[in-house]
This record gives sequence, structure tokens and C-alpha cells, in this order.
Amino acid sequence: MPKRPVTSKRTIPKWLALSVGVVAAVLLIGAIGGTAYALHLEENDGFCASCHTEPETTYFNQSLTKPPVSLAAFHAQSQKQTVRCIDCHSGGGALGRVDGLMQGQADLLAYWSGHYHSPAVTTNPLGDDSCLKCHADVVQRGGFDNHFHSFLARWQQIDPNAGKCISCHTAHTTDSDAQTFLKVQTVRAVCDDCHRRVGE
Repeated sequence: MPKRPVTSKRTIPKWLALSVGVVAAVLLIGAIGGTAYALHLEENDGFCASCHTEPETTYFNQSLTKPPVSLAAFHAQSQKQTVRCIDCHSGGGALGRVDGLMQGQADLLAYWSGHYHSPAVTTNPLGDDSCLKCHADVVQRGGFDNHFHSFLARWQQIDPNAGKCISCHTAHTTDSDAQTFLKVQTVRAVCDDCHRRVGE
């Protein structure tokens, strides 16, 4: 009966396995701790504004002005619940928050490297989910006085380029009339476009 060839077993030295385990644990703890720290920092509007250029610095200063001069400032000074930058600049649900973190990380790296736009360019515009996570009831109410909100989903099904919340409501501009914090110059055009598309 032929003999099987002898194979040598290579074992990883215990010190190497222990070292790899320690490094992996340190990296994991660092990643979890870093993420927790980033989540804490992003809840502070002053921190967000400290790295941003114009117009964000102006927007942050507007949020401190009383009476509020913009929709964002109005939300920041709300008596019901203070709204922070990150509350709007992240979408709904856990994935929306991840998108906000990724955008913040990209902005921070651009700032540190000196390769940022000034004035800043919005590369991640607000979607309706950013507004509807707090204002879901607006699109559910019927009646003529609210038809522009309740028909929004219908219009968006017909036309992928349909209006969005930010088509009429703008967070940081100070233009307003009796219909406070609306993009007055574009509201009528948005109304006309919706009526034309849905055939009303």
C-alpha cells in the first residue's frame, strides 16, 4: 500500500493571531466611536457652519435672527421642536441619515483639502422625504385650500420632473409676502404646470 505524502501543517504563531485580533478590535472600536462622535457633532448647527463657507455661514446667522427671516430660521426657532440643519439635510429613515453623513464626510474632506466650492454648491438637494418626515399630514389633508399638496403625488406619478416641496417652499431665501416663506416668483408657474400635467 503506497504511503501518503507527508504534508506539513503551518500554524499561525499565537502572537501574530493575537496582534491581528487586537488591531481589528481597535479599528472596530475606533469606527464605532468615530461614527458616534460624528453623529453628535452634526447635531450642532454651529459645528456644521464652522466648516462651511458662504452661503451656509449666512444661513446659520439667519437662524439666530429674531424674528425669523427664512423658513430654516423659523424651524430652528420653533417652540414645538427645534430643527437642526441635519434634520432637513438628511432624508427620511435610516438610509436618509446615511446619505446625510456621506454628504457631510465629503464636504469635510473637501474643506480640509482646500478643494471646496465657494460659494458652496448643493450636490444633494432636499427631496420631499426630508420635509414629509415631519409634515406627512400636509399631503393627506383634502379640500380646495390644500389641493396643491394633496395632488402632488399624483402629479409626480405622471411627470418625473414634477414639482417638489422645495419648488415652492424655499428654506433659506428671505423673499416673502403674505404667504410667508414661499418662492413667490415661482409658485404660479408651478401651479400652472401641475394643472396642465394632470389635466385639471
